[in-house]
Amino acid sequence: MKRILLALTILITLTKISNAQTATPVDVNKVIEADKNFNKLIERKGIKGGFLAVADPEGIVFKPDAVNITDFYTNVDKQAGSLTWKPKFARISVNGDLAFTAGPYVYQNGKNDTDKVYGDYVSLWRADGEGNFKLLINLGIQHPEAEKEALTDFRNPDSSKRVAPSKDPFNGKKIILATDELFNHSLTISALATYKEFLSLEGRYYFPGFEPLMGQDQVMKFIDNEGISISAQTVNAGRSTSNDLAYTYGKARIQKGSIVSNYNYVRIWEIDKNHKWDVLLEAFSAIEND
Repeated sequence: MKRILLALTILITLTKISNAQTATPVDVNKVIEADKNFNKLIERKGIKGGFLAVADPEGIVFKPDAVNITDFYTNVDKQAGSLTWKPKFARISVNGDLAFTAGPYVYQNGKNDTDKVYGDYVSLWRADGEGNFKLLINLGIQHPEAEKEALTDFRNPDSSKRVAPSKDPFNGKKIILATDELFNHSLTISALATYKEFLSLEGRYYFPGFEPLMGQDQVMKFIDNEGISISAQTVNAGRSTSNDLAYTYGKARIQKGSIVSNYNYVRIWEIDKNHKWDVLLEAFSAIEND
């Protein structure tokens, strides 16, 4: 009897692995469509209605501290103006449960071009129980109008790396929290060395007042030229069930000369071929000093 139960258990396990490996590969276009549909909802329902329609129950925005999307937009008046954007950078986890989109936005509260505000946004998405993407984190930076259109970079994950969801998701969260805390500790020693060690060669850096920087070399050059020092504290984190995409967010203090400014940060992490977590995207949103 024990042998029969053991054989049945092995068969079920192999069937699950086989199903995971042969399932239809996820497509990054799914989250791109979710992002575009979100923009259409804002066109129809306004900014408040659009955010409420797509919010994950645990979704946050920075106003300026992290607040629940539903709580915030339920308690504010209808927001004037129009908001449009275009996704230019997107990734999705191999299990299809976590993804992000990023790109330029334009906010206009008036009829003239002088009323336009330009910037870039980052949106993190999480699939609900029915597989529909809901907005988990959203933030943006403001900068002058871009001189040229951003390059499009949409990429599908390697479907051969699909795995069954972890039986201990809390352990996965602990690992990415510890990695983010190590990143922040390293910043207190050397910002340049930290980005050299943790930032992906293709990493992107979103900092208020500047167009997004692309590539480790450009990011390190920016930090060196600006002469800034950074200290940061992790607040929370999450990870895809396939252990290939993760996020962290927290608070940062950035000093340039005698000026110290406060920010929220969001980092999106990807795991490389050596099973090391690298920062694929880092974005800062300014907090007005008291």
